[in-house]
Amino acid sequence: MRSQEDNPDTTDSSSEEEEQDLKQCDSCFPSVSVQLNQVARTRQLLIDFDGDRPVFSLREPLDLFTFLSVSRPRWPIECEVVNNFIHHIEWDPPEPEPFYQPTGYERTPMPVGEEKGKVVYCTDHATKSPYFTCSRVGGSRGGINTTTPRHTHPGDSTLDFESRFESGNLQKAVQVGLHDYELTLRTDMYTNKHTQWFYFRVRNMKAGVAYRFTITNLMKGRSLYSLGMKPLLYSERAAEEKGVGWHRIGSNIKYYRNSSQAKPDNNVTVALYSLTWTCQFPYDSDTCYLAHCYPYTYSHLQHYLSRVTSNPAVSSYCKLRVLCRSLAGNNVYVLTITSPVGSCMEGGAKKAVVVTGRVHPGETNGSWMMEGFLDFLLGDSDDAQILRDTFVFKVVPMLNPDGVVVGNYRCSLAGRDLNRNYKTILRDSFPCVWHTRNMVKRLVAERDVVLYCDFHGHSHKNNVFMYGCNHRGNAALQLHERVFPLMMSKNVNDKFSFRSCKFRVQKSKEGTGRIVMWRLGIRNSYTMECTFGGSTLGNRRGTHFTTRDMKSLGYYFCDTLLDYCDPDPTKTAYCLTELEARLRQEVRERLGKELDTDCNISVSDLETSTSGSNSTDSDGPPRPIFI
Repeated sequence: MRSQEDNPDTTDSSSEEEEQDLKQCDSCFPSVSVQLNQVARTRQLLIDFDGDRPVFSLREPLDLFTFLSVSRPRWPIECEVVNNFIHHIEWDPPEPEPFYQPTGYERTPMPVGEEKGKVVYCTDHATKSPYFTCSRVGGSRGGINTTTPRHTHPGDSTLDFESRFESGNLQKAVQVGLHDYELTLRTDMYTNKHTQWFYFRVRNMKAGVAYRFTITNLMKGRSLYSLGMKPLLYSERAAEEKGVGWHRIGSNIKYYRNSSQAKPDNNVTVALYSLTWTCQFPYDSDTCYLAHCYPYTYSHLQHYLSRVTSNPAVSSYCKLRVLCRSLAGNNVYVLTITSPVGSCMEGGAKKAVVVTGRVHPGETNGSWMMEGFLDFLLGDSDDAQILRDTFVFKVVPMLNPDGVVVGNYRCSLAGRDLNRNYKTILRDSFPCVWHTRNMVKRLVAERDVVLYCDFHGHSHKNNVFMYGCNHRGNAALQLHERVFPLMMSKNVNDKFSFRSCKFRVQKSKEGTGRIVMWRLGIRNSYTMECTFGGSTLGNRRGTHFTTRDMKSLGYYFCDTLLDYCDPDPTKTAYCLTELEARLRQEVRERLGKELDTDCNISVSDLETSTSGSNSTDSDGPPRPIFI
């Protein structure tokens, strides 16, 4: 069975780079044997002292925390990939960007299609095979096909579209008016569904002209675009000349059911929805990008990890390993962050914290939260030092690099939602979650894991909130499992909504990371959901989140962890008292009577059902049949 190798009868211009990657992966788990009588002449053994007592530890291989080079991502061999490296500056607007306020006069154009319009961009579905077979750096070996019209005269005002770059997603553009375009998104690769994430480039525009874009094949009945969310625009000239990056744009924004239908599964017909908006570009003949959320690519992560781990101070308490290889052969990284042996004030085995992200590739907000979390934890503040002294952190920043690379919204190259497959025994089909679960299983066996959290994005609810688990029949544990989210809401009360948090263990979600880790024995097991939109709370009410806002949630997560694990139990006791009062108040509202002291009603019984991260149930076994 072969899922990561190139075809044997082809050569790869990046073979030397890939060979280095493979050697780096192999070097992450060296076989080390140290004889005690060779202590004086070995370089592998480090000696520290706890008082007069020597403490021995093995020196970590350099490859565990440094990059020799940043490897280029691997794509399925069917994918055409443009050679351009896309770089966006990080920038935040000086004032929060408000939600769109509907006028009531927004149009709802129905799909016209290519029969009556002109196709100006159309990419191959990259599914010459119905399942993933193999990959290579740069994807297809053939030349890049011309998919946009060639402008034959200076007055041609047709837009040039492109999406064949890392994390890009646009399948087709049809011109249905002079400045009016119908857009079709590519479904997740090797599936017929999951259209939400878009990210594409446009050129040959005229400044000040109102262009209309209408995406016609969205599959969700609810969307934050109905609650005022605006799309994002990035102008290369604005970035170069004014230092302005991604910002919200658009008027005449409308999300609505259109007249089309699709059959994504088993010939079951589902309705399709449209998102339409108009916008103006700031410059003539600029290069601009439009996106659903702030992009965060696999290459971005690799450059970030390379930068932070090249710092000698950071390398003393942060070890970077390759946890496994994805189906396409991309590295899945894990960081172990803790103060070195001998630097902590107290003895005994440290407790552990596990944080993961980006299991759903289109939820880029999860990566921005993760970067904020790592910035704080790897920083030189006193609070960061306390956390490193107290805990061993295991961090997997990008669980689904393949999906991120190809611009999927939800699935891996197995054509399945990895966050429904943490219980899998199919290591070769779901390597990323299989290795993560087993890493955590080993960790639980050797030390107390006080918290697990997976960072996600949410497509139809505003604010930030958590989904947790509940111990039925144990009211005390049920309240304790709500303490961390309640503390989080107090630390960031203009962004985090405790009222939106849910704590249920649903049968349809048994394969999620949150529930699987909880069943391994991690009492505090959460999914932290960050909206694609913005806040409805406090002084941020009615405004979009920026990358700075999303990264700040990573900082607040660390701050809340300090509160939760404070040796002084005052804050925890206060939260438990508040949670009990909330429960009694809710019972009075629901049942119209007081809750008796000995009443054994479950907290979770009072909660309505939730779709979690707004996904379908498990799709069953993996789609690909590897060759």
